[in-house]
Amino acid sequence: MNISFENPDKINGLMTIVVEEADYKEEVEKALKDYRKRANIPGFRPGQVPMGLIKRQFGTQLKMDAVNKLLGENLQKYIADNKIQMLGQPMASEKQDAVDLEKEAPYTFMFDIAVAPEFKAALSGKDKVAYYEIEVDDKMIDQQVEMFQSRAGHYDKVEEFDADKRDMLKGDLRELDANGNTLEGGLTIEGASLMPQYIKVEDQKNLFNGAKLGDIITWNPCAAYPENDAEVSSLLKIKKEEVAEHTGNFSYQITEISRFVNAENNKELWVSVYGEDAKIEDEAAFRKHIADGLATQLEGDSNYKFIQDVRTHMEKKVGKLAFPDELLKRIMLANNQEKGAEFVEKNYENSIKELTWHLIKEQLAVAQGIKVEDKDIRDSAIQMARAQFAQYGMTNVPEEYLTNYADEMLKQRENIDSFVEAALDRKLSEKLKEVVKLDKKTISLEEFNKLVSAK
Repeated sequence: MNISFENPDKINGLMTIVVEEADYKEEVEKALKDYRKRANIPGFRPGQVPMGLIKRQFGTQLKMDAVNKLLGENLQKYIADNKIQMLGQPMASEKQDAVDLEKEAPYTFMFDIAVAPEFKAALSGKDKVAYYEIEVDDKMIDQQVEMFQSRAGHYDKVEEFDADKRDMLKGDLRELDANGNTLEGGLTIEGASLMPQYIKVEDQKNLFNGAKLGDIITWNPCAAYPENDAEVSSLLKIKKEEVAEHTGNFSYQITEISRFVNAENNKELWVSVYGEDAKIEDEAAFRKHIADGLATQLEGDSNYKFIQDVRTHMEKKVGKLAFPDELLKRIMLANNQEKGAEFVEKNYENSIKELTWHLIKEQLAVAQGIKVEDKDIRDSAIQMARAQFAQYGMTNVPEEYLTNYADEMLKQRENIDSFVEAALDRKLSEKLKEVVKLDKKTISLEEFNKLVSAK
């Protein structure tokens, strides 16, 4: 076998592989013998089929399999041995002539190889990058306390409905006729739940203002929820297609009024949020735990913004790189055949921006001796699990539960790349903060969010 590689412009590579008969002969003969042993052909006993017949039936396919295996192994080995930074996968070259395996060897195969541009990405103390420290203020802590109180809240029974509260009504719905009387054979729904504050139409919502236990309200569900047959059908316990048959008024006799009440800011709440082990004995300690948690969470946001600013800094420093555009578009099209050439043209520029940053990040990681290992990927999954639970106010989830949840996410292969990237960004952020000159700025969360959204 002979392999040669041409790369005159440094980014468009042409690999030529010449396969001789000796390269595949032994493997094909072994495969033919195995086929002969297993072949079940009428008129011949097992293992006694003439080799000539086996070769005529399976020889070309077995040769093709052996040659393809040779090409794959040797192509990748050559790329690894010669440290060629290939982008995407090899593509059959447009210079390739048709190969007829029915003819005698040698066979010549040509592959177009997209090669990463040569450049140097380095950072030092001479590089100045902004780092935004987000201030944890009383307003943020108050909002967090309110959220915890709300999530641990409950409903109390009251006598009068208050539109300004999160009151929930329960009552009996009865369909009325044109004269306002109960419609004979009409719909009757007992124990129907309503939250009037979610009614979209003001005049219908206002009908419930000041309502008391036992009051009968006349209203129109279809008018209250216009163009929302799903809401009406759910309330009236009917199919959506039946809503059009019940567009008149209904009476609603209130049998229960429940008012949502936030949990008290006391030890019971503190334990429910952080657990007994936190040993929180007063409100100041509770707020301190909240502040510490917010600081940790916001540090992650600061690090994310830092990496984005490193990216902007490095892209300017490196400048525009030359890529084998036509070849990369062919590769992109091969990977997105169902989306077509229009998709490639529309998304190519952005894919090159992401590829440029990926190549820069690789060099920075190598320079800092960073490697993403299985533990780092697992840590990313656990952090993601913790963040998801935190969104629902669950801050004291046991580590075992987080680990099990993370393991389930790791079983889904489509998640792995994002966990790898998250781990790399996390490790890169910690290292680069020690390398570059940090331009530290303390800002509010509101200012930070504006800064991030403006990018």
